[in-house]
Amino acid sequence: MYLADSRATPTTAGPGARPGRPVRAAVPGTVLVLGAVSLITDVSSEMVTAVLPLYLVAELGLSPLGFGLLDGVYNGVSALVRLVGGRVSDRGGGGGHKGVAVVGYGLSALCKPLLLLVHTLPLIGAVLAADRTGKGLRTAPRDAMISLASEPAVRGRAFGVHRAMDTAGALLGPLVAFLVLRAAAGGYDAVFTVSGCVAALGVTVLLLFVPGRIRSPAPGAAEAAGRLPSPARGSRPSPAHGAHPSPAHAPASAPPLRPLLRLPALRRLTCCAVLLGLTTVSDSFLYLTLQRRLGLSEAWFPLLPLGTAAAFLLLAVPLGAVADRWGRRRLFLLGHLALLGAYGLLLAPSAASPVATCLVLLLHGGFYASTDGVLAAATADAVPDTSRGSGLAVVQTGQAAARFGCSLAFGAAWTAWGDRWALALAAAGLALAAALSARLLRPTPAAGALPPRTDAPTPSEPAT
Repeated sequence: MYLADSRATPTTAGPGARPGRPVRAAVPGTVLVLGAVSLITDVSSEMVTAVLPLYLVAELGLSPLGFGLLDGVYNGVSALVRLVGGRVSDRGGGGGHKGVAVVGYGLSALCKPLLLLVHTLPLIGAVLAADRTGKGLRTAPRDAMISLASEPAVRGRAFGVHRAMDTAGALLGPLVAFLVLRAAAGGYDAVFTVSGCVAALGVTVLLLFVPGRIRSPAPGAAEAAGRLPSPARGSRPSPAHGAHPSPAHAPASAPPLRPLLRLPALRRLTCCAVLLGLTTVSDSFLYLTLQRRLGLSEAWFPLLPLGTAAAFLLLAVPLGAVADRWGRRRLFLLGHLALLGAYGLLLAPSAASPVATCLVLLLHGGFYASTDGVLAAATADAVPDTSRGSGLAVVQTGQAAARFGCSLAFGAAWTAWGDRWALALAAAGLALAAALSARLLRPTPAAGALPPRTDAPTPSEPAT
């Protein structure tokens, strides 16, 4: 437990360091531990995700519309609780960021063995909803801890390292599921059992090795970058000068959501996340489409996510560093163009060839490497430290809700017109959403009363 409560210290100064100025590691130990937790948890989650489409469609006989409903629940119900997780962790409730993250990881771990006991659509939907509730609770507090532990200038790289470790778990999960399906007599039941044991290990690592309280290495930078608008007349005044709340109650100073939503940078990021999320086809549907094009057997289906995970793993860190120097919002948009390219390849007549399949999975992994951690880093730059969890939750909630709607719409379109027409509609919508997002994220000509841009942590970065 001493490890869990220890605080990271600055590293020793190197030859090029300025005298009198502490030098910190580019990627703090807290980020690496959180990455290890995500790696272990993703092994568990991706074991289930890899077999879930075939389990529901082939084993239980669900229609594409029914699967779209469950897939939407699995990927989108977390939107209902992400704001709760962000706000509670910012205010110090439930043990702060770490406490809320523990609850979220623990709830998801408990849901894995429950899949052994349920075999009907309503019960499976309830278990998946509980699992995604846990994910929704933990995501914003975890990302808040990563952003608070990292220097602003290398925040994109820190998120890239975390996402790379997370993706290593996503790479191992389908492989473990594949081996379990081939070796165990129980088939899907064996996969769910092993998944529950691995998830419990991830919660244990989080409890023992993640610090209980994390403070930003640059206390004034985040407030200057994401200054909240003044409260409206008649609102409750802030505590009087000279009042010094105790450390235990310091997180309760997190401002309400309404002034947070008036931050122009946060509003624009949220609108873009929603627009693009409405046309982002879920991984499960993309893999089902690939499986139909290739005519793969059920035993080989869990290996398809390995291609995406491998590309994500290789590209997450370098693209995170590129985002730090070149512009996080710009790279976020380019990542969606990579996804549009994957849609185009799936619609092409040559989609059944091995080369086209590899390109689809490479573009899919590049999409995640350019958007997942990059969006979190851009959001962290746009909000102050005291609202870090809430700001991340606002953007993530909008994105998750939009993807939930996309899963429902895509499943309905597939049932009505077939997978090719459904994917063509999604591709057209994504192209339009990318064009609108590019206009929303253009630099404002006259700053005026708006807060300064926070997309670029270094003065040398070109405008997005």
